[in-house]
Amino acid sequence: MVVLQTKLRMKLNSSQVLYFTLTAYVDSGLLKYFCFFILLVLYVLIIGSNVLLIVVICVNRSLHEPMFLFLCSLFVNELYGSLGLFPFLLVQILSDVHIIPAPLCLLQIFFLYTYGSVEFANLAVMSYDRYVAICRPLQYNSLMTAQRIVFLVSIIWLPPLFCVGFTVFLSSSLQLCGNVINKVYCDNHSIIKLACNDPTANNIYELIMAFLTVCVPVSVILYTYLRILQVCFSGSKQTRQKAVSTCSPHLASVINFSFGVSFEILQSRFNMDTVPVLQKLTDPKTLKTAENGFV
Repeated sequence: MVVLQTKLRMKLNSSQVLYFTLTAYVDSGLLKYFCFFILLVLYVLIIGSNVLLIVVICVNRSLHEPMFLFLCSLFVNELYGSLGLFPFLLVQILSDVHIIPAPLCLLQIFFLYTYGSVEFANLAVMSYDRYVAICRPLQYNSLMTAQRIVFLVSIIWLPPLFCVGFTVFLSSSLQLCGNVINKVYCDNHSIIKLACNDPTANNIYELIMAFLTVCVPVSVILYTYLRILQVCFSGSKQTRQKAVSTCSPHLASVINFSFGVSFEILQSRFNMDTVPVLQKLTDPKTLKTAENGFV
């Protein structure tokens, strides 16, 4: 009976959760100013480089080609994603109390998850563009028309916005029995784990959305590159060199981003506190030693 009353009290209090506490931050002393400076410089570089590239593509008419327009969409997404993370991290690093209002936490989840979904969709569309350019060069202009480009850009942005928006809506309707998130920023699975009731429906929907927004674009990328490799091996040396020079940067971006997302998914789904390396890196004694070395 006492347990039931306690659980009911927790449920009643959960409707009044106004903020979340982020417990992954540790007291790093003067080292936090160094981290703040590094993040600030990185954020300024991200903004400056992406804005510059967008302006160059928009101003230079010779770059008004499908591939560069998709690159422009990718640069806009980089600005969008960094806006959802870096200002928040900069504030939290210098703060003594690491809390975030519940609405801002949900907004950050929307920004970050939309950024990841749009990134994969954008990379998939760019791989399709390379496939048409290399495997069907004579039909490229007839296939990549202005209407097709508008449609592909819509595919890049609209489905992720809708899917992530519904994900955030489901999470916001959960009845929570806690407000502690063991991370440096908000993520959806951490909020789901705080639910009082069985969040099976939320977990299933999150997995379905992960499949649609990650696995489907990656499958498109793998298929198009397999076809490109077939053309490379059956073509001339000049064709192979052109394909390698054209696709290498894109393929490097896909691999890099995929590894990052995979690590984030594993980190959120499993308890990473048992990993010795991560324990050492997040240990206050380690941070204190680094601070003394920095000073």
